[in-house]
Amino acid sequence: MKKEVKNIDRFDISNSKVTMKAVVTTGNGGYEKLDYRDVPIPKLEENEVLIQVLSAGVNNTEINTRLGWYSSKVTTSTNDLGTVDEEKEKAAETGDGGWNEATPFPFIQGTDCCGRVVAVASEEDKKLMNSRVLVRACIRSQGWDSLENIWMASDFDGAFAQFVKVPASEVFPVDCDWSDAELGTIPCAYGTAENMINRANVSKGDHVLVAGASGGVGSAAVQLAKRRGAIVTAIAGESKLEKIKAIGADNVIPRNKDIIGCLGEKSVDVVVDNVAGASFGKMIKVLKRGGKFVSSGAIAGPLVELDMRDFYLKDLTLIGCTAWDEPVFPNLISYIEKGEIRPILAKTFPLENIVEAQIEFSEKKHIGKFVLIPPKIEDIEKFLSEED
Repeated sequence: MKKEVKNIDRFDISNSKVTMKAVVTTGNGGYEKLDYRDVPIPKLEENEVLIQVLSAGVNNTEINTRLGWYSSKVTTSTNDLGTVDEEKEKAAETGDGGWNEATPFPFIQGTDCCGRVVAVASEEDKKLMNSRVLVRACIRSQGWDSLENIWMASDFDGAFAQFVKVPASEVFPVDCDWSDAELGTIPCAYGTAENMINRANVSKGDHVLVAGASGGVGSAAVQLAKRRGAIVTAIAGESKLEKIKAIGADNVIPRNKDIIGCLGEKSVDVVVDNVAGASFGKMIKVLKRGGKFVSSGAIAGPLVELDMRDFYLKDLTLIGCTAWDEPVFPNLISYIEKGEIRPILAKTFPLENIVEAQIEFSEKKHIGKFVLIPPKIEDIEKFLSEED
């Protein structure tokens, strides 16, 4: 059921002096680098739209970017990085801690966005006005024939603010009865998971092993693999196993158990693994001949050991995933509107409490997603019309 909202006309904010609340990340470092303050509302260019942010999910990537974990000079897990000052300093000094190029500090993070379109720059985009939307955070910047990509909140300003501007091509109206906070759990985690499931061509009857199944991406992967008819075995902490079974896992394995002993070698068709670290070799061992290992992360450590004989003698396929493929986001919108997936909202926080949210997020005691809620603006038309 689509929510009824007041119809409003296109706003011209090109000369507006109005400011908004935002969290500005000022550089590589700790929580002191997160500055909640007033900043100018972004001005639109051709084919862009302005979105009032209704909710913004919390992800590993925002923390990793702030800490400089994407630098090639960092070799530790994401959990350890907060205490490894030498590696953080190397990343900050060389400026290579971003996904593609140097991170554009200071800037606004926030990869997930559920919002409402409140202004457009081009006449052809007026059909989007006042729509409740999700934003596709991964943009294939050179078209679908190239894997080159840029990301909202990594390469340009994101959704940890009251407003964000994005290309109209990356905005997807969604018609459902989910809350704004529930929709805010979807873009990054489910987009990343669907991209991996899609690239690995998961099909009915496949045995899929999902590592880190209690996290945002892992719990999404469990649901999305089950949606395709796969048999899912999930790995998670002991205290979270029952909840992982409740979202669809057929079998669960405690994180510290020997997965080879539990499953046996050559027992799994596809491994979905954003954990890596010391468990990588065992993940390769449990794959069947012709199996696929797909990954978009390495939270337990980016450097792994691979016995090349396991790789080539079993005809394995290793699939790296960052750039989202064209069907991924339209697929997610259809799954939501058909009721084929459900959000896993762990907790919400006011945007100004981002430090509290990231601290609790890093403790990894939750299942699903944390979501930030910006200050609400009741009368958008009046707010955007202010000149001082």
